[in-house]
Amino acid sequence: MTELSEARVATTEQPEADATVRLATANKRAQDFLFGVQRAMFDEMLFVSNELWDRARTETHLFAEFVSKMAGAHSVKDIKTMYEECGQHQIDFVRRDCERLFKHGRRTIENTSRLFGNRLPN
Repeated sequence: MTELSEARVATTEQPEADATVRLATANKRAQDFLFGVQRAMFDEMLFVSNELWDRARTETHLFAEFVSKMAGAHSVKDIKTMYEECGQHQIDFVRRDCERLFKHGRRTIENTSRLFGNRLPN
C-alpha cells in the first residue's frame, strides 16, 4: 500500500514540477521580449532625435548658402548659376535623406526580426 501512495505522490509532483518549469520559462521569455521591445523603442527615439537635429542643421546650412549666393549674385547669369548649384545641393540632400531612410528601415526590420526570432519556442 505504501508503494502505491508513493507512486501517486511521485506522479502528482512530476506534472506540478513540469508546469512550474514551463511557467518560469514562459515568464523569462516574456520578460526578455518586453525588455527587447523597450530597448528597440529607446533606440528608435534616439535615432529620430539625432536625425531631426541633423536634418535641421543641414537645412539651415543649405538656406544660409542660398542667402549668401543670392546676396552675391549681381547679374541674371549669376542668379541662374546660383539656382542650378542650390538646386543640385537640394537634390543631393534629398538623395542622402532617402538613403538614410532606407538604411534605417533595413535596420529596424533586422532588429524586429531578431527580437521575434530569439523568442520563438523551441
